[in-house]
Amino acid sequence: MLVARRWALALVAFASLLALSAAAGEPPDWSAVADVDTVSVATSNPDGTLRYTTVWLVVVGGRGYLRTGSTTWGENVDRNPNVTLVIGEQEYALRAEPVEADDERAQVMAAFNEKYGWSDTVFGWFRGARPKILRLASL
Repeated sequence: MLVARRWALALVAFASLLALSAAAGEPPDWSAVADVDTVSVATSNPDGTLRYTTVWLVVVGGRGYLRTGSTTWGENVDRNPNVTLVIGEQEYALRAEPVEADDERAQVMAAFNEKYGWSDTVFGWFRGARPKILRLASL
């Protein structure tokens, strides 16, 4: 009975993820959403359920970026980089690509600091010295 219930939950989660992925095939117009303070990102938990997390967004060089420390949603992205970005009522199926290049990381970190100011500094204490920076790209 427990196995059947888990399979049912996994199928529902998978169907939900497919529906979200089909919602939009292109990224948003990054310049149009650059001033949005927070967005929601949907990732897939190990058990197949969806996790929605509210995060900050910056746009650098015409591309969208997210950032996290040691978080569950960040671990979910490590396992499966396909995410759904929710901005208002619009959903975008995207791929979260880790950014490792120091120059790009520095630009993104500066953009977060410029956009979010003092709050970015305070939350930086919890993210650690080298947070995970994710570039959002088309699937």
